[in-house]
Amino acid sequence: MRPEGFFLFAAVAVASAPAQAERVRIDAPAGRAADAAIAIARQTGSSIVVADPAIGNRRVRAIRGSMSAADAVKKLARASGARAVAAGPSAWRLLPAPREPRPFVQPRRPRQQERRFAPPVPQAEAPVEIVVVGSKRDAALAEFPGQVSILPGEELELGGVGGTEKIMQRVATVSSTYLGSGRNKLFIRGIADSSFTGPTQATVGQYLGDLRLSYNAPDPDLRLSDLERVEVLEGPQGTLYGAGSLGGIIRLVPNAPELGVTSASAMIGGSLIQHGAGGADGNATVNLPLAGDSAALRFTVDAATHGGYIDKPLLGEQNVNRTEILGGRAMVRIAAGPDWTVDLIGLGQTNHAEDSQYADRGGPPLSRAAQVQEGAEADFVQGQVVVSGSLGPVRFRSTTGATSQHLMERYDATRPNGPARLFVQRNDTEMFANETRLWQPLGERFEWLAGASYTRNRTTLTREIGGEQERASTTGVRNTINEVTFYGEGSVRLLDRLVATAGARYTRSHLGGEGEDVPLAIALAGMEITAKRIETAFLPSASLLAEVTPETSLFVRYQEGFRPGGLAIEGNFVRRFRNDRAATFEFGARHGVPGTGPFELTASLSHTRWRDIQADFIDGSGLPSTANIGDGTVWTASVAGAVEVTPDLRLSGGLTYNDSHVDEPAPLTFTRTTQVPNIARFAGRLGFDYRRPVGRDLDLTAQGWASYIGRSRLGIGPELGESQGDYFDSGIVVRLGGERHGVSLSVTNIADVQGNRFALGTPFAIGREQITPLQPRTVRIGFDTSF
Repeated sequence: MRPEGFFLFAAVAVASAPAQAERVRIDAPAGRAADAAIAIARQTGSSIVVADPAIGNRRVRAIRGSMSAADAVKKLARASGARAVAAGPSAWRLLPAPREPRPFVQPRRPRQQERRFAPPVPQAEAPVEIVVVGSKRDAALAEFPGQVSILPGEELELGGVGGTEKIMQRVATVSSTYLGSGRNKLFIRGIADSSFTGPTQATVGQYLGDLRLSYNAPDPDLRLSDLERVEVLEGPQGTLYGAGSLGGIIRLVPNAPELGVTSASAMIGGSLIQHGAGGADGNATVNLPLAGDSAALRFTVDAATHGGYIDKPLLGEQNVNRTEILGGRAMVRIAAGPDWTVDLIGLGQTNHAEDSQYADRGGPPLSRAAQVQEGAEADFVQGQVVVSGSLGPVRFRSTTGATSQHLMERYDATRPNGPARLFVQRNDTEMFANETRLWQPLGERFEWLAGASYTRNRTTLTREIGGEQERASTTGVRNTINEVTFYGEGSVRLLDRLVATAGARYTRSHLGGEGEDVPLAIALAGMEITAKRIETAFLPSASLLAEVTPETSLFVRYQEGFRPGGLAIEGNFVRRFRNDRAATFEFGARHGVPGTGPFELTASLSHTRWRDIQADFIDGSGLPSTANIGDGTVWTASVAGAVEVTPDLRLSGGLTYNDSHVDEPAPLTFTRTTQVPNIARFAGRLGFDYRRPVGRDLDLTAQGWASYIGRSRLGIGPELGESQGDYFDSGIVVRLGGERHGVSLSVTNIADVQGNRFALGTPFAIGREQITPLQPRTVRIGFDTSF
């Protein structure tokens, strides 16, 4: 028989109407999709037709557990990058999936659209297995010239909903300042600027869908609940994402509302911190149809209280750093017509940290000799309107949104042997943005993308210092920016397995600002500095990708990124700092498909030239300030991979090496070569994923990880020369249950390592040996359900 005929009738069994809904025991081993289809068809008494030999040859992971035939087929379709189409009461056909962003793991509930509507005519091109949503043009992972990590949303929720720390546990190239939830700066691939939350724009762009979460504010640490996936694209990503993507981007992709479906899920858990206090967390997600099948609402709510573990003996208090988080997201999808949707999205979160999480290096473990209460309040609100559709083969998407982010931080500013004193800093940000783009996915020869964006952002930084009851205002600053951008990118197949891509971005920024609470004489002297000005940036990019085999590709790319300048505070003065710019050459290789197949591997080597680096330092008054510190060079090498040891066990790992220096310090600022701050030279991670049925309706799932973060430097200049890092961290989570209900047990910081994640708690205690220890060993027990 010809191969086409074999795949066409790969799995045929006697069909019976009850087979579709009845739950049976499924045990389809890892291997080819065609073999898995035969096993499922025999065990369920159904018929499964694989219509494309490319799908049949694709390798999939084992499918095991108690489930209906329909659920098993849908799992097989997801694993093989196909679409399952009902062909009878208990018969299905697996057809090539359309070229649209789709998760590569099964969501909690099957999508109603897949059951109700006939699929499009299969395309002649190869089916897409994993689509990189962050490419903005539906690029298949195999055709994407860059390093990207894709984290399935369901895996991030295993063991309880968390925040950004769950991304850092899984991606070795992502790091943080660890000041506290809602206060941190994030870094990717050795591109780090400073230790404080100041007026500089972040080096990592964070997005929910197509809209950035912030412009020059800290990581809001949104709960990673009810997400389809999280994508981490290593930078720079200047052509597609513009300012603030020097190190890369982190993109959250939420699950969309499901038309015509009513479903709900919930999780609840309790935790206990060794040497500390207990905590609790909960999450609920609901999907409701509106107006029949033409609209749907999906919302999720998160609440958590994390127990403290830092003591303040001088105040007679224990476990002072309790943190409370409350947030949620709601999304309404309206089917506006064939291939057109309108999404209305609203999200918000508030973080309350009763005190800070740093300790004295030389004092008793997990304690701090402070006489005042510190801590922080962080509030984040965002609304979006998204219009998506198709104009024939051309896709359209326009996103408009408004964001409000407020951060209040309290620092211990007590002088040695002096009275108790507080420093309070408020960072208030308001942003309006729109991005509109057209694109056509890569076909036989050509692919293109064209877009425009507008961003208006205003950030006000105010400061007070004094006692607990009475404080005096100190100099602050307001920065404003109106940014208009046009960008485009095109790809062409030079040969069947050779794709060339080129693009460019033009940005025109209107910047302004003024001092806050500045003495009159100083304000008059600085009028010229704070005057409005215009900056422009042109960011070209180019890449070449070669598919050596169907599962292996090599690429080389050139990319640029930048951040606009602004105003900073130094003493009682407000002064200007310039924009900075990074240019990166990268060579990389990729083999296999994440989460499937016996073996996968990615590797890259990059060189970045970073000019006029914006970074923070401690000024003569002991306060953080910002300046251009000079030019630097960053070399980064990374490798990550996974191997299927047995059908039930998969091992993964990653390693990154950074060599970064400021080799041309700015005159009169810093006079010696120094390491770029907050980036460890070495970082690595090992992990495992174990899944096995243990009963008729029960499955055992276990995931674990261990990571090492090497030594790094706190900041720029002698005052910020403290060493940090050089510690191990680990965690494990085990879940026992079925598809609808389960019980989980997780342990983090298994070895109860203290370590030092970040050598700063307050800038006023420089030289007093501060550390930010890891959260001690924490045990959590949770329960999850869905219906």
